[in-house]
Amino acid sequence: MNAWFGAEEADKARQRAEARLCQHAFSPGVLSAFARIREARGQAWIVGGSVRDVLLGRAAAGDVDAATTLLPERVRSAFPSSEPIGGRFGTVLVMWEDARIEFTTLRTEGAYSDARHPDAVTFSRDPLEDMERRDLTVNALAFDPLAGVLLDPHGGALDVERRRLRAVGDARVRFREDALRALRVARFAVTLEMQVEADTRAALVEVVATAPLLAVERVRVELEKMLTGPKPSDGLEILREAGLLGVWLPELQHCRGVPQNRHHTYDVYFHSLYSCDAAPADKPVVRWAALLHDIGKPATRVERAGEGTFYNHQSVGADLAAQLLDRLRCAHTFRDEVVHLVREHMFDYRTDWSDAAVRRWLRRVGPHSVADLFDLRLADRIGNGTRSAAGTDLDELATRVERELAAGSALGIADLAVDGRIVMEVLCVPPGRVVGESLDALLEVVLEDPARNTEAFLRTVLEERRARMSLA
Repeated sequence: MNAWFGAEEADKARQRAEARLCQHAFSPGVLSAFARIREARGQAWIVGGSVRDVLLGRAAAGDVDAATTLLPERVRSAFPSSEPIGGRFGTVLVMWEDARIEFTTLRTEGAYSDARHPDAVTFSRDPLEDMERRDLTVNALAFDPLAGVLLDPHGGALDVERRRLRAVGDARVRFREDALRALRVARFAVTLEMQVEADTRAALVEVVATAPLLAVERVRVELEKMLTGPKPSDGLEILREAGLLGVWLPELQHCRGVPQNRHHTYDVYFHSLYSCDAAPADKPVVRWAALLHDIGKPATRVERAGEGTFYNHQSVGADLAAQLLDRLRCAHTFRDEVVHLVREHMFDYRTDWSDAAVRRWLRRVGPHSVADLFDLRLADRIGNGTRSAAGTDLDELATRVERELAAGSALGIADLAVDGRIVMEVLCVPPGRVVGESLDALLEVVLEDPARNTEAFLRTVLEERRARMSLA
């Protein structure tokens, strides 16, 4: 950017971006709020991702981040219904007409001795000084929607055009300040579909020592966002090459270089990444399950006749997935859903399954998990690199499952025509283990033949069971 022709090219990109921003239909509430800041003798700019996303055609209407010369208390005075959300960083949330705006007072920051937070924050009135502290040039953009002026001191508009992620200033300094920035680079590479500039990518190793200091909740949020992008594998590879994958996802890192068999093109690691890519982006449970479904393979690999086998890897993997998701402090419900998919992903449907076998499989996996399991199986097939997701087996199983569900087949204890009260009445037993075992036995009878799910028939079964119990 120091060469004359480079500066000229960057300024032309800034002008093009400025023209596009001037044409953008920011919501009336945003413009009204900025006018109110001006009435309070302040200045304000739309900043960071809110500018970048307009230039990328990704902006959310009425929802912007903004920087202002006003101190937080002055912002709150101008907008009585606002609330402080940024603590010492001076951020105030303003809900104004149809807009949701986070106004942050311009600031400079001191050293990051803990590689997470600045030791000191000083409020400023200089937007260029404020942009010096930002992580990437595509986020170091500030637009005044009233004056129609774009500030772009680091060539971010040109980087947006070139779909390039580049650190502001010295990349090594930027990442040493806040280790989370390395994760943000990997996440932006995926979600914005941008390439990381070489020096920026090389500097990611600067955070290896301090990465373990990050709050795990912040790490999880970045990983969750990364897994919503078109190709999470790109971001995960960035982390692995920087030596960071093993810090947060060591179970996945251990899959690198673990060979499989002739049915797979890739090792376990790349198979897991490409399976994740192939999973539906709008289904986070399936995305995570696809990423983790084979993490039990390294611990279970056995070589037989020159081929790798992985007996019971799904159970080992489910336990590892539970540990990993607990470590990331995921919600228990989410964790349980992912672990369930990992544990059940090896289902082996055969066309000779009886209808009772289909019902028993449905009973085990749960009707609510079938669609996710099918999505995981399709992603698994695509991720092996040797075949497409096409196959008649899943189509046939789906048809049979739909038939069973449409018929209202009993798949659980709650579906039985009798309940625990009737079991206790017929068997003459109090609440306890015998009641549960008896209900399980009745469900097996009904799974074999749904027509038997009547109170009269199941009472007969219970009476036979009572007779056997009396003889025991």
